[in-house]
Amino acid sequence: MKKPKNSTTIRDVARLADVSVATISRYLNNNTLLSKETAQRVQAAMNELNFSPHPVARSLATNRTNTIGLVMNDIAGDFFTPLLEGIIATTEEQNYNLLIYTSNRTKHANPILFGPKYTDGLLVFLNGLEEEDLINLHQSNQPIVLIHHSAPEGLNIPTVTIENKAGSKAIVSHLIEAHQRKRIVFLRGPAGNEDSSWRETGYRQALESHGFAIDESLILQGNFDRFTSQESMRTLIQAGIQFDAVFTGDDDAAIGTLAALKEANLHVPEQVSVVGFDDQRLAPFLTPALSTVHAPTDQVGMTAARHLLKLIRHEPVESVILLPTELILRNSCGCSQAISTE
Repeated sequence: MKKPKNSTTIRDVARLADVSVATISRYLNNNTLLSKETAQRVQAAMNELNFSPHPVARSLATNRTNTIGLVMNDIAGDFFTPLLEGIIATTEEQNYNLLIYTSNRTKHANPILFGPKYTDGLLVFLNGLEEEDLINLHQSNQPIVLIHHSAPEGLNIPTVTIENKAGSKAIVSHLIEAHQRKRIVFLRGPAGNEDSSWRETGYRQALESHGFAIDESLILQGNFDRFTSQESMRTLIQAGIQFDAVFTGDDDAAIGTLAALKEANLHVPEQVSVVGFDDQRLAPFLTPALSTVHAPTDQVGMTAARHLLKLIRHEPVESVILLPTELILRNSCGCSQAISTE
């Protein structure tokens, strides 16, 4: 009986190409040790038989899924777009698929969803990630790279993040040195968020290095959220607490801050300087244009994906990658023209 067209198997290809099944597996796995002549013969046989391996069959043949997983809280907001763009640029370049798992309701990730049956490795970007979650993910026996989160002591998991502390210290120092600001509000990010913690450290160090005492009444909750930040600033203004600058923790929080200041008829930057962090795509289009710290979010995504693919190939990687940030000075701090400083 003649075989249906779609029943061609890897053995049929091996027979026509006059090679072993193992050679076909190596070819499907992009093994560079195959000779050019052998690779051409295999591809010619695949073309003649109209053979395209089913993803599941291919994973059985190569012991890989050619898929990496991304575990994250959310994909909404301007921050996540460049991160995803960086990851996708790398996976497409390396002919990998990307499986994304998001959860707005819980920070706990289920490692069963990302076992070796489905993915070759995991990128993990979760706010408030607990040690128990990391241990569970680590026990899935897959390569893992953390994004914007360091591994607990004893867990050998690489992390890719940015110079949060240095960026925060630089922009708060700019407010003090260039614009003579003395009462600077800081809007914290979500509880347990490592980026927020380092940004607060940079804020405190900048004040202390310039001889200012830390006024805890000027440190408010912003949650990297425009609505929370707007309400926090309203409360501060209504309490009559004096301030002349706001470091909003991130650019989303800056939107809420600008709205609250406008409601109170406080002029930016004449009366209050406002600066953010991340340099989201909306930052230059705010009124006034937002001074901020540029975070290379797309490069974080690309670097994390590249490191994960190295781990999948059993290549060594650095345990911690810190990507540099850059000051972007626009009008909201009081600068008259846009300036980019390394």
